[in-house]
Amino acid sequence: MPDTNIPHPLDQLSVKESDQARQIVLHLRNSEDTLHFRFITLEEPPKKELCKFLDFEHAGQVTTETPRPPRIAKVQYDIIHADKTHQCVESWIDVVSGLEVKRRVIDQICQPAITSHEFRAFSEACFASPLYKQAISEFNLPEGFVVSIDPWPYGGPDPGELIPRYTQGLCFARDTRSGNSDSNHYGYPLPIIPVMDTRNKEIIRIDKLATGGKEDGLNYGTHERNVVDHCSPAEYVPELLAQPLRTDLKPLNVVQPDGPSFQVDGTLINWQKWRFRIGFNPREGLTLHDVRYNGRNVLYRLSLSEMTVPYGDPRPPYHRKQAFDFGDGGAGRAANNLALGCDCLGMIRYFDAVRTELDGKASVSKSVVCLHEQDNGIGWKHTNYTTQRAVVTRSRELVAQFIITLANYEYIFAYKLDQAGGITIETRATGIVSVVNIDAEKTSPWGNVVSPGALAQNHQHLFCIRIDPAIDGHQNTVVAEQSLPMPISTETNPFGNAYEVRQTPITKSQWLDASPFTNLTIKITNPSKINPISKKPVAYKFIPSASQLLLAHPESVVAKRARFAQHHLWITKHKDGELWAGGEFTNQSQKEVDGVVDAIARDENVENEDVIVWNVFGLTHNPRVEDWPVMPVEIYQLHLRPADFFTTNPAIDVPSAKNESSVLTSDHVCCDSGEIQKAPDSHLQSTGPDLNRNTTA
Repeated sequence: MPDTNIPHPLDQLSVKESDQARQIVLHLRNSEDTLHFRFITLEEPPKKELCKFLDFEHAGQVTTETPRPPRIAKVQYDIIHADKTHQCVESWIDVVSGLEVKRRVIDQICQPAITSHEFRAFSEACFASPLYKQAISEFNLPEGFVVSIDPWPYGGPDPGELIPRYTQGLCFARDTRSGNSDSNHYGYPLPIIPVMDTRNKEIIRIDKLATGGKEDGLNYGTHERNVVDHCSPAEYVPELLAQPLRTDLKPLNVVQPDGPSFQVDGTLINWQKWRFRIGFNPREGLTLHDVRYNGRNVLYRLSLSEMTVPYGDPRPPYHRKQAFDFGDGGAGRAANNLALGCDCLGMIRYFDAVRTELDGKASVSKSVVCLHEQDNGIGWKHTNYTTQRAVVTRSRELVAQFIITLANYEYIFAYKLDQAGGITIETRATGIVSVVNIDAEKTSPWGNVVSPGALAQNHQHLFCIRIDPAIDGHQNTVVAEQSLPMPISTETNPFGNAYEVRQTPITKSQWLDASPFTNLTIKITNPSKINPISKKPVAYKFIPSASQLLLAHPESVVAKRARFAQHHLWITKHKDGELWAGGEFTNQSQKEVDGVVDAIARDENVENEDVIVWNVFGLTHNPRVEDWPVMPVEIYQLHLRPADFFTTNPAIDVPSAKNESSVLTSDHVCCDSGEIQKAPDSHLQSTGPDLNRNTTA
């Protein structure tokens, strides 16, 4: 039996391990230097080493003597020397041996992600800055209003601009007269952006913003001193709403009287023939590992790799308004502490995360991931029209979910596993659209006025999902399948109704784009494993969404920083540590480095290899008034489905038990009586007898 006191190689670092890594780093560095820690997180083992351990695990052969990959903590920290110079350093610490096994100094041109401590320092620097105070004094704010600041990444510097580490912020006025600290400040945008030298914690300039409409072009200085007098409240918390809440909504409860159908052992999840582990890290947030169905390998690793949000307003400095929410800040750092009965419904299992404070000490962030089951409608159904018997099953999903808040926006990310062997990756965008000040009664081509004085700028959300497949093993081939019309031919298509299903194996690393007119389907196959029924390689498939890609001009800094967002698909060969579609360092980048574009440039063989599939999709968001004050969710789903992986519908054994909690609202006739099905003509059904071939008319 495995020793439960020994962490699994995929378990996130414990508080004890994280603090141990901190102590080792402090011991190794000069005592005269000051260290500010950015993160301490698990460095996942090299794939070959981990796979050896997983083979032992699935064979039931793990003991205290089983060889394990080294338990490595990756520690990123700033060294502030006595002369006030900075270095950003990374150390890899073996928490078992206590040794520093690797160290690198990050190049000065690379800026690591912004931490919450730096964001807090930005607001403090603003309130202490004479430049900032002077800029605010130029506005006549109404009595009872104060200024709130949303720190933002600086974005991509202009070509040729060499700058230190900067942070900028969007400013708003907040009405304090209600006495409610949750009064929404986004309804009162102020037309300034302070810029801070992050290292020195000093505001070095105030960028003035254009507030004009389409008639003003790129001109500035059109606003009045009473800059928010034409703005309106934008409250969303229930106690501050101008209208009463609905009173006709009755409870809808998720009840599981016998408890959930999943089992949890640490980070190991078992549910309905699925078995997988969850991970969590500061950049990606929730990750899935070693995903298997009924003992068969499906995925080695599944994660959200990157997201960029570029804005389409050309008036400087808005041309730099572009966030990489995973690389600039980190989804894991921004994860919400989820609330029972609100963010997830039903029987919930929560998971915590270990985070790193400025001094390097570990802290626990509670309930950042929720696990629960949910009903997703009918799973499969058939009615035998000759007997009138219907058999129907419900589709139940297991949902692993986390939610992040990035100033104004929220994103809900969920991995959903179903009983038919499918996996759905879902993103939901909600929160508050980013607004800037616009003069009274004006409109703009660069966005939509969603509230008086508040212009919600046009923008895009571009995501990338990283799929590390293991379809019955790690030697896989990606096949691009297209359905194409065929010409009429007396030999092959005399009546013109046939179409060709063309399958093209991807042999070299490359990009592809979605093609709805040919139904481009990506099949991740294992050529060495043949389905005994279809005689085709076992596979999983998905159809990439033909969503709009990056709209910024290819020569713009915006586009050069996010080359991953220029195509829907990237097929690369696995390389340990290559996890980031947009490169490792996105903060203040001027171009994408070591992202997927550089990966395919290696021109590697990807046929029957350890391949990675990167899927890019986007939401082009031209805001509407209905997005205000908080937008309804915008949903995108990627569906990974088995394709000749099984020999039958894997959910055929799901019980078709009637839900006894369902009741009628009135004296309607339910299908159980058979009366609904006794009108065969209206249902286009027949009640005729089977044809007996042994009888004649």
